[in-house]
Amino acid sequence: MTSAPLKGSDRTPVGPLADGAGPGDPARPRRPRRPGRSAPYWFLMPTLVLFAAFTVVPIGYAIWLSLHKVQVKGMGLGKGAREQVWNGIGNYTAVLHDSEFGHSVLRAFGYGLIVIPTMLGLALVFALMLDTPKARSAPFARLMIFLPYAVPGIIAALMWGFLYLPDVSPFYYVLRKFDLPQPDLFADGNLYLSFANIAVWGGTGFNMIVIYTALRAIPQEIYEAARIDGASDLKIALRLKIPIVMPSLVLTFFFSVIATLQVFTEPMALRPLTNGLPTDWSPLMAIYDSAFRQSDIYGASATAVVLALATFVVSFALLRIADRHTREGQR
Repeated sequence: MTSAPLKGSDRTPVGPLADGAGPGDPARPRRPRRPGRSAPYWFLMPTLVLFAAFTVVPIGYAIWLSLHKVQVKGMGLGKGAREQVWNGIGNYTAVLHDSEFGHSVLRAFGYGLIVIPTMLGLALVFALMLDTPKARSAPFARLMIFLPYAVPGIIAALMWGFLYLPDVSPFYYVLRKFDLPQPDLFADGNLYLSFANIAVWGGTGFNMIVIYTALRAIPQEIYEAARIDGASDLKIALRLKIPIVMPSLVLTFFFSVIATLQVFTEPMALRPLTNGLPTDWSPLMAIYDSAFRQSDIYGASATAVVLALATFVVSFALLRIADRHTREGQR
């Protein structure tokens, strides 16, 4: 006798029968669950939050401050005597008509004319020298050239500043011993060279590493074919290596221009050592002086926004020019 199936049985088929397959049907594999489309955004959320909190919000607050000013009532004493009011583009108009800020921009431009060609030229020469097959102790030389970049900017500026002082500098001691001329490195005409020396000493190593890395990525077969054709190391460097690493040179030039417009550490660190350095020697020093010495955060915010826009315009123009030359060279 066969017993009838129990009604209301709690037995639930498992395995292949769970998907409706009969005893003789093939098993159906289960499909893995796909992650939701929003999963990547959850991983990006911490970065986006930090970027918004420490970049977007400060920039927006600076723009908001640049559109306001402080209105003083009466003697400026007591509660409510100083009120923050809307000023529109008044702060920007004052910045554009400020001759001292214009002079600081011109000083930064002159500083860049010395630093950028010298630093990038030395970086290119060092990278080409280290990339030659005849180079000896290349890892050690590469480390020694890059090492100044690892020194913090304020320490490098103070170190060179004391080397510029006649009373404590060993260079001036040697000059006095041999009755040689002793130049004043803090004079108006020599300040550019003094600041440029610090920037070149500290930045050449970084740019050299960027160019050297691009050189090492070039296939060696190109060099071997050129040597078979009778090309010397100098011709290989001028006609092969430099054109191939031109994108890296453009990149280092781009970074150097931005660093020039933002020069601050060198003049700010050397200012206590001399009386001939104005408080607004560079654009960032002018912003610092306006915000923390004159307590004009609204005017300083407007100056910072103008400098940021100028940096963006210059950078965008340089990138467009470099991209145009690159496309013309590929045709």
